[in-house]
Amino acid sequence: MVGSPKKIIVESVNRNTLSKQVVESIINLLISGQLKPGDKLPTEMELMEVLDVSRPVLREALSSLDTLGVLTRKTREGTFFNNKIGSHPFSVMLALAHDNLPAIIEARMALELGLVTIAAEKINEEQLTKLKETIDIIANSKDNNYVEADKEFHQTIALSADNPIVEGMIDSLIITIRKIDSEITYRERDRTLQQHIAIYEALEKRDPFEAFHHMFLHLDSVRKKLLK
Repeated sequence: MVGSPKKIIVESVNRNTLSKQVVESIINLLISGQLKPGDKLPTEMELMEVLDVSRPVLREALSSLDTLGVLTRKTREGTFFNNKIGSHPFSVMLALAHDNLPAIIEARMALELGLVTIAAEKINEEQLTKLKETIDIIANSKDNNYVEADKEFHQTIALSADNPIVEGMIDSLIITIRKIDSEITYRERDRTLQQHIAIYEALEKRDPFEAFHHMFLHLDSVRKKLLK
């Protein structure tokens, strides 16, 4: 979209849970059809005025939407709705529930437990090798700095399901992993390593039941850690 966006109409927000309400107001621009995937949002100054919020509140909301893959922020160009958001409706749903951590964890479990059982039947040798590489990175990591390897482990499993219908769900899965990772205050490398190895071995044996079991134990331990 070239030039300034057309004038938009949104409801101003009250002072309670401002960031969440700003997120909902921005998402509503998409849902109402006032803006489309790929469209440029108004400037920060314009949004601050129409929403009647401060710059810190607005930037917190924009940052959340960026993290969740709803927005793309381009230096010197502005902020845009992600071009792919129309084909990835789960990102919008995640954005609306961005402060509901239990719901996000459950969404991740629902997606990943289904995907790992399919992966057990479809995963190829190259993907198994990639899983093993991420396990080695975690094993040799220092100061619990293995977030990217952990994400790649789960992404590889999801992609190995090789199902075009759930492709949009995989992007949402990665978003939930990032969101959950950002909430983790302490990491247990050895425990993560053991759980990843168990999942890997089940996939290597092409055993969907065992893969489901070990993935559930892994995700359930993450859930319990975050919801203490």
